[in-house]
Amino acid sequence: MTFVNRTRRAPAAAALKTIRARGATLALALAITLAPAPPLAAQKPSPGDQRTVTPRDTANKQRRQTLFTYRDAILAGGFAVLTVAMFPVDREVAKQLTDSSLTTNRFLEHSATGVEVITAPGAYIIGGTLYVVGRVGHKPNVADLGWHGTEAVLLATTITGVLKGTMGRARPFVTNDTNPTDFKIGGGFGNGERQSFPSGHTTTAFAVASSVTSEMRRLHPSAVKFVVPVMYGGATLVGLSRMYHNKHWASDVVLGAAIGTFSGLKVVRYSHAHPHNKVDRIILGTTIALNGHGDAALGFALPAP
Repeated sequence: MTFVNRTRRAPAAAALKTIRARGATLALALAITLAPAPPLAAQKPSPGDQRTVTPRDTANKQRRQTLFTYRDAILAGGFAVLTVAMFPVDREVAKQLTDSSLTTNRFLEHSATGVEVITAPGAYIIGGTLYVVGRVGHKPNVADLGWHGTEAVLLATTITGVLKGTMGRARPFVTNDTNPTDFKIGGGFGNGERQSFPSGHTTTAFAVASSVTSEMRRLHPSAVKFVVPVMYGGATLVGLSRMYHNKHWASDVVLGAAIGTFSGLKVVRYSHAHPHNKVDRIILGTTIALNGHGDAALGFALPAP
């Protein structure tokens, strides 16, 4: 007869579970950082396009692009698979990221609040400032960057808000990290504790990252290799910070990253492929001037009906 020492199995199983959770956390960070890279290549201008400001697009009919491409389908599929893959490990990832004894979490303890504030309301303040500076200083490219980044955030936030209210997923702290499947259709409208899915901060961070890198690819292609890791790395840190603060599950962060990435890419692509769109003609046609007394004058160039 063979006897099995069952007392050793429990610690081994616990250790294996911990390793899997940490592996899932690392995979999440790497995946949402690296996934957006392929479609960014699609933003590269065609040879001979010397565009530096939005109005020049009107003379380049060849710049019109298909709004959705096969690369977008691949990216969307990757995010969808990753979101579903996170559901089984949501609980373990939450426990790992709220464990203050881990080195990574001690880093998040000091940085999480700061990066969240930079994201919201920081994204609106920074985008608005760039827009105003561009209009006052007669720097169309700066105004273009500030407006399209803000526009991407507004679009992404609207989509996220509808999903939060509709899905009604309970935040991790509501169930003490024990029930990531607690959804209530329509329960998120008016109830902040049921607005977990998807992550709004992550959505905003990735909307800014994708719109800024897309615009920089047009304006300063040589700088993109530096901008991409900074912007997407920072956006990933925002997602990890929200999980560290026990406000979101891992799958919330992945879906937020997907919505934000697509919002930024589509806003920039559509705006430059359709330079006559009324929103850009009004916003980017606005004139802000200062007189000698420090007063500001605001003028609008409205499109003809």
